[in-house]
Amino acid sequence: MRILVFFDLPTTSAKAKREYVLFRRFLLKDGYDMLQWSVYGRIVNGVDGMQTHLKRLEANLPPAGSVRCLTVSEKQFAQMRLLVGEPRKQEKMVNATQLVLL
Repeated sequence: MRILVFFDLPTTSAKAKREYVLFRRFLLKDGYDMLQWSVYGRIVNGVDGMQTHLKRLEANLPPAGSVRCLTVSEKQFAQMRLLVGEPRKQEKMVNATQLVLL
């Protein structure tokens, strides 16, 4: 399974920029890879892993802005089509049959 996180956070003040940076750093430290600007995803091992990471995500949410989460199966994720551009390095390295352990 994969967790996809979509967010739109304000960066109009120094405090808001700091909250944005802290949230982004949390995502990277928790094993998420950037798919696009403000779209991050990570592989989880089953429903239990998904629930664990969703709890971590909820515990680290910024106080303002919009954060959305979508869970999809590997089969659904593999059906995503890239319409313009090149696959990111992380997408080339990990496919549906591999699991990244950190």
